[in-house]
Amino acid sequence: MPAGVERRSSLGTAQGEKMANDPVRPEIIQEKEAGDETISQPSKLIRIASMTRATLDEVRQAPLDEAGRKRLLSIYRRSLDELKEVLSPDLREELDEVFLPLTSEVPSESELRVAQAQLVGWLEGLFHGIQASLWSQQVAAQAQLAEVRQNKALEGASEDAAYPGTYL
Repeated sequence: MPAGVERRSSLGTAQGEKMANDPVRPEIIQEKEAGDETISQPSKLIRIASMTRATLDEVRQAPLDEAGRKRLLSIYRRSLDELKEVLSPDLREELDEVFLPLTSEVPSESELRVAQAQLVGWLEGLFHGIQASLWSQQVAAQAQLAEVRQNKALEGASEDAAYPGTYL
């Protein structure tokens, strides 16, 4: 679930709140205080992730000479810079905290493989987070729709009781 959105439990309480006599239903509530984890260009993010995955697969298949390692380092750094352009400040900060810079001019193959694998793993985690958020929102919306339908059915049943005969 994206930051900035709090999901209430099925008991209608947010984490840390006392349970009340709230009806049983999930709710989506916008928080104004939380950081806003967003992605400004999802298609660019997906392209970078696909390129990173393909690069990692290629690096695993063949040994790299010095020129290849320099080129891969350049691609890796450029990929990180491009990613930072499409991420929110919160996600950018997380990316900076997780990834240690490759400091040598010509890193070893194993350093490059680990760095690329780490980047692919982080991106996959980001995608799974997005999917979980969308699923959670869909479940909440379905529950709210079911509640609205149930309320309308109950309202309709009470109106029918007020007018028992045929009404012309």
